[in-house]
Amino acid sequence: MEETIEDPPTSAVLLDHCHFSQVIFNSVEKFYVPGGDITCRYTLTQHFIPRRKDWIGIFRVGWKTTREYYTFMWVTLPVDLNSESAKQEEVQFKAYYLPKDDEYYQFCYVDQDGVVRGASIPFQFRPENEEDILVVTTQGEVEEIEEHNKELCKENQELKDSCVSLQKQNSEMQAELQKKQEELETLKSVNKKLEQKMKEQKDCWETELLQLKEQNQKMSSENEKMGVRVDQLQAQLLTQEKKIEKLVQEVQDKTEQLEHLKKENGQLFLSLTEQKEHQKKLEQTVEEMKQKETAAVKKQQELTEPRSKKAAAEEQLVQEVERLKAKVEAGKACFLEKYKECQRLHRQIRQLRAAAREVKQDQKSQQEPMGMGSQEPAVSTVIG
Repeated sequence: MEETIEDPPTSAVLLDHCHFSQVIFNSVEKFYVPGGDITCRYTLTQHFIPRRKDWIGIFRVGWKTTREYYTFMWVTLPVDLNSESAKQEEVQFKAYYLPKDDEYYQFCYVDQDGVVRGASIPFQFRPENEEDILVVTTQGEVEEIEEHNKELCKENQELKDSCVSLQKQNSEMQAELQKKQEELETLKSVNKKLEQKMKEQKDCWETELLQLKEQNQKMSSENEKMGVRVDQLQAQLLTQEKKIEKLVQEVQDKTEQLEHLKKENGQLFLSLTEQKEHQKKLEQTVEEMKQKETAAVKKQQELTEPRSKKAAAEEQLVQEVERLKAKVEAGKACFLEKYKECQRLHRQIRQLRAAAREVKQDQKSQQEPMGMGSQEPAVSTVIG
């Protein structure tokens, strides 16, 4: 078979012979002598338009599809394709590529769609002999041939009419195809716009997804930090609660001490009052004694009692007065000391209250950002 750069277009579909008359093969011999080139002459009918990929193949008689060609040659396009008249063309097959057996073969014209448009009569490749030189034709055979030619002409006319109808259908289908192509172009344009829009939307979604991932990572990091901070604040809260409990206990202890000191202060105040009253009585007694002394002095002048007795009585009275004064001073010093102790306890209680308020405020400010509510222990201290 002929070796070519490109295989011809073929079809595996079983073909109908209704298109075989669109290309007519001329001067086909009954046999060709092996070893020589052969020229294939054919006529393109006026309604058939050849194309660049059309080809002529040599097929063994009995072929079913165009893939069963033995060898082929590309056709040469006519100079004037727009002419409506029949066109005479030819191709030449080289002897090297021709069959070497004596089977029957025929020429077939195949278009670039793999459709057969014409087929020749069968022929053989064999040497010439004497039997083929003399051809005797009887009158009956001549009439039969003429009748066959009439049938062929009639079939040719029918084919021409069918070709006109097919050309009309082809024009309509070409118009419909053009319309469909325009619709296809419109759909392609719309599809391209949609693809561009989808690409932009996809890019936007990918950007938003990256931002959400970053925010999620940031939130996760912040949540971890907040968890650590919450643990720290809870530990601080426990420490502050322990401090508050300790401060409350200290306040209670100080309150008890204050109550005790109040009682002692009350007792000392009563004692001091009694001592003041006693001192007042002593002062009255001393005044009376002074008056008595004055009277005694006057009476001494009148009486002649011994001086030693009067001096002893005066000395005894002076000692009693000094003793009472010392007792009063000692009561004053004890009262002042108790009073200072009360003042010191009052200051400590005020400091403890201020420290408890600060602890509460710190605890409240630390709990509000976390949305945590804790009930602070009540500190109730009544100080009179």
